[in-house]
Amino acid sequence: MLVLGIETSTPAASVCLGTDKGVVASAAIGPGLPELARAHGAFVAPAIRYCLDTAGVDASAVNGVAVSLGPGLFTGMRVGITTAQAFAHARSLPMVGLASLDLLAFPHRHVRRQLCSVIDARRGELFWATYKSVHGGVQRLGEFRRGRPDVLAAELEATTEDTLCVGEGAVQHRGLLESAGADVAEGSVHPDARALVALAMGRFIREETRRPEELTPIYLRQADAQIGWAKRGALHGGTAGPP
Repeated sequence: MLVLGIETSTPAASVCLGTDKGVVASAAIGPGLPELARAHGAFVAPAIRYCLDTAGVDASAVNGVAVSLGPGLFTGMRVGITTAQAFAHARSLPMVGLASLDLLAFPHRHVRRQLCSVIDARRGELFWATYKSVHGGVQRLGEFRRGRPDVLAAELEATTEDTLCVGEGAVQHRGLLESAGADVAEGSVHPDARALVALAMGRFIREETRRPEELTPIYLRQADAQIGWAKRGALHGGTAGPP
């Protein structure tokens, strides 16, 4: 099974083609290319074409589409989700939507302690969630959270769990989080489409999929949900709006 993955929930963005055997082709932009990282719309479509060309296949060879639903930055989420929906709808493909915070935790699934994925939410806030390692992946503990860095630090200080924080938001506030007793991981600072495809593959195999019009972004800040997503119109007869 060949799956296309699209992740655009942060200033970084990535696209991946993969199978149950691993990555076939991938493309990414990030902090090293800030002018591109602010223009997800200019990146995603060419990145999909690049991955297809690198894999030596046509778009008709893709069997499913996975996309990151956030939480994250509104504009990037909108680009990734609408592009993924359009690609899937045009080819009647099943979809899987996953949370960006889950994708941050997944590469650290072999760590035998509590994980805390942290994304910069801007406006002086963070998005975060905690996880534990389970066979083959990670399991989220509780709900997605949004708040000031000091709120996260207070939660970490209050827990009895040995915690490893991952993500750009954790790196930005390393001193504060480490003073609260947590460790901060290097690398894997942004959600990545390669983790998206790997994590989504099992759902495709088990046929735990959705139709394109059934996917909606994960908002943790209601104001963002009102900035026009509901006004972007129906997707080929589907509906779109805040969850």
